Amino acid sequence: MLIFGMFSCQLSKTIQIFYFFGMLLFIGFPAFAASEKNEDLDPEKINLALRRTADGLLRIAGDSSSRIPAVEQAGPLVWRIRLEQTFRYELLPMLLQNALDLYDIQRAYQVAIKRCEDGGIDLGYHQFDFLQNKNVPCSGRELSTTCHYIEISFLKTAGESRLWLAKSGFLLLILASIVGFWLFYKRKLSGITNQNLETECLSLGNSQLDVNGQQLICGGIRQSLTFRETKLLRLFAISPNQLLERDFILSQVWADEGVLVGRSIDVFVSRLRKKIAADPSIGIVAIHGIGYRLETGKL
Repeated sequence: MLIFGMFSCQLSKTIQIFYFFGMLLFIGFPAFAASEKNEDLDPEKINLALRRTADGLLRIAGDSSSRIPAVEQAGPLVWRIRLEQTFRYELLPMLLQNALDLYDIQRAYQVAIKRCEDGGIDLGYHQFDFLQNKNVPCSGRELSTTCHYIEISFLKTAGESRLWLAKSGFLLLILASIVGFWLFYKRKLSGITNQNLETECLSLGNSQLDVNGQQLICGGIRQSLTFRETKLLRLFAISPNQLLERDFILSQVWADEGVLVGRSIDVFVSRLRKKIAADPSIGIVAIHGIGYRLETGKL
């Protein structure tokens, strides 16, 4: 919540809403996870319950010696057992429910009878159907003699739904934080850029120097400047009516070249004088043996 308070002034209303709901959902995450632990299914008990059910079906069919195949887990909440023999479908609900009760498996479920060859569903029911009136749809109908899977799918509990909601809230919180920080950074960066652009557009008398664009607007005419011309004119622009010594100019404008040549200043000053000639309010004056000064307000 501290993070939210720090940045709430910077984020849009939409981001704040996402952030708020993400926090609400995420706060309950530990409690939801704890409740889910208490409702975990025991695979061993499910295995035993299904084998007991299969044994009951086979014994009723007169088979007390055939091997009962291993129980398979077909999904996170899905188990199944394979029966090659024909069994009486109408007896399955009671046998299965009794086996689940015996092993204290209280989770709601649904059952599907699937063909082994193609996975198609022949019959099936929901636990609610049996608990409601001890009867299920299609009771009494005969199954084909082909191999079948008895597949039980346990339904998600309220705890699992809340857990999913909490995880969604956590992801929402992360997403809102990323978007929020990105917007904040972008806005801040934009402000810095605009500030830089403002400070790098300098006035010289009636003229304007666009440092970033390396252009001089003088007498209504836009002139392109070289990198070094821009750098030198900028130095004069930020120090109007001040004497700049030659050594200082060299160190500020030509230091990156390594070798400093005094004559370079005179050459570039001559170029700049021609470019600002259209503005009578400014001029670059030489102080013999010392340096140069940009004079403004000459009108």
